[in-house]
Amino acid sequence: MTELTPDGLVPQIAVVGLHGHGASHVRRVLELQRAGRVRLAAVVDPREPGPGHEAHAAGAPWFPTLGDLLSAPSARVDVVVLSTPIPTHLPLARAAMEAGIDVLLEKPTTASLAEHTELVAVAERTGRRCQVGFQTFGSHALPAAADLLARGEIGDVVGFGAVGTWVRTESYWRRAAWAGRRRLDGRDVVDGVVTNPLAHAVATTLRLGGATTAQDVTWVDTDLYRANPIEADDTSSVRVQDADGRRYGFGLTLCAADRSPARVVVHGTRGELVLEYEHDRLLVRTDVAQTAKTYGRTSLLDDLLAARTDRSRAMLCDVRDTGAFMRVLEAVRTSADPAPIPAEQVEWRGEGHDRRPVVRDVEHWCAEVARTQQTFTELGAPWTT
Repeated sequence: MTELTPDGLVPQIAVVGLHGHGASHVRRVLELQRAGRVRLAAVVDPREPGPGHEAHAAGAPWFPTLGDLLSAPSARVDVVVLSTPIPTHLPLARAAMEAGIDVLLEKPTTASLAEHTELVAVAERTGRRCQVGFQTFGSHALPAAADLLARGEIGDVVGFGAVGTWVRTESYWRRAAWAGRRRLDGRDVVDGVVTNPLAHAVATTLRLGGATTAQDVTWVDTDLYRANPIEADDTSSVRVQDADGRRYGFGLTLCAADRSPARVVVHGTRGELVLEYEHDRLLVRTDVAQTAKTYGRTSLLDDLLAARTDRSRAMLCDVRDTGAFMRVLEAVRTSADPAPIPAEQVEWRGEGHDRRPVVRDVEHWCAEVARTQQTFTELGAPWTT
């Protein structure tokens, strides 16, 4: 299906931020362009794309800043995709929406809850669409999981949790000046395990529990640690309670021995539901049976394009629906600096840019946080004493 703008033309899309994850957005837009559904109207980045970049091969006009694009007399853009450093999310999204452009904004939404509130106000004032890039919200496994919970498949829900045991090497923390920082040049960054690489675990679990807005969260406890020589957290536990009294426990690390699939875990009186959201895989274990199914996924860019043609259609990840996640980010932002994990609890592996820390038995403790909705400190994890 071809999505047309009111003037009968295919939507013109600009991608802002071309290096790193931004390259995948360029590829997706070019796929849609080959299908005749959109046109890559421009690319924006301080570094001009070289001959090896997809944007260069596509011949799309290049602009060093979004301001340069918006002030270009011949530019016509309907949608911008923003894949830029966290502190730039609010100013760039605001500039685009005030110029009459709809936005697909990479997660995390903004660098603070106050900025999120301002961004929501801009969307409401301008009437523009702002979709946030929590890709898991497009997973068909998510509504399927919600339906199973509503039908009592695992009995009464006891608690929600998420486990993320990933691996990041030293090169990850060198990817940009803001990597692993809490603040940079006087601005909030909040680039830690809870708020960026495993932000999907937090946002997806809250969404499954019905918490989407900031008002849906009553309190957040953070317990933040770091094994790497960085400002931000790389091994953390977070406990949340929502307005209906439901409790959530997040055990997250980038210092595991091996990477395992990140998963949302819902504990019930008759079993548990596990959503491996990276693979759209849903497992249900009860006292009588075990089932597993893999689902499809809707692209958030496709969903935004569809919502532009039907203004009454709700988007999968409207900026307003990321308020609950932003309450967690705000708690991390305003918490004390992460505590260093004692050297005796850390094993270093690899060399050079591949060097990385492994926190002893961290997988067990992350799973316990999700199971009990208690923090590392409350559980007595050895690096907390």
